[in-house]
Amino acid sequence: MYRFNFQPVFENLDMLAHGAWLTVQLSFSAMAIGLVVSVLGAVAKTSGIKPLRWIVDAYVEVIRNTPFLIQIFFIFFGLPALGISMSPNTAALVALVVNVGAYGTEIIRAGIESIPQGQIEAGRALALSPVQIFRHVVLKPALRNIYPSLTSQFIYLMLTSSVVSVISATDLAAAGADLNARTFASFEIYLVLTALYFLLALGFSTLFATLRRVFFNYPAGR
Repeated sequence: MYRFNFQPVFENLDMLAHGAWLTVQLSFSAMAIGLVVSVLGAVAKTSGIKPLRWIVDAYVEVIRNTPFLIQIFFIFFGLPALGISMSPNTAALVALVVNVGAYGTEIIRAGIESIPQGQIEAGRALALSPVQIFRHVVLKPALRNIYPSLTSQFIYLMLTSSVVSVISATDLAAAGADLNARTFASFEIYLVLTALYFLLALGFSTLFATLRRVFFNYPAGR
């Protein structure tokens, strides 16, 4: 009979809490920067400038058709050969931004293309500037339409961030691995890690639902 022993976990809760906090910081930073990359990529894809579209298409296809683990290894181990060296945490952030930016580009692009052309023409008839049309007529309703898909991708990003521990980035998964190497209480440690990641995902879902009620609580035709 297996005898459960959570004592090593309880004695090192501060270590796991610190790792969880770093995971939250890393995820939020990657989400914020990745959203900017996604919007710029979507604008480039929907523009009439073919070279920009080709570049973004190549970026999206490469990232979406290669493993995230290989992308991390390329950034952390491959780029130093070109003289570009990063700390583990910085490389993890860059890898997450590059990854979520590719997926987010396609999500936002689909949202932009879902806006009826008639609404854009109405904006022009009201003498709105191109920036005003994009911001109020295109981007705002597009974000409302794709918000569930985009936030789901962000939650998946947070869960995927556990992979960055392979390059010694100091996240929750890395803290769990270090604790396991010291105590060998594998079952208990990874059971607690599973619960912590579940709580983080639940927290992110609650936060995104709250933001949706605050920022997108207006009639669809507005």
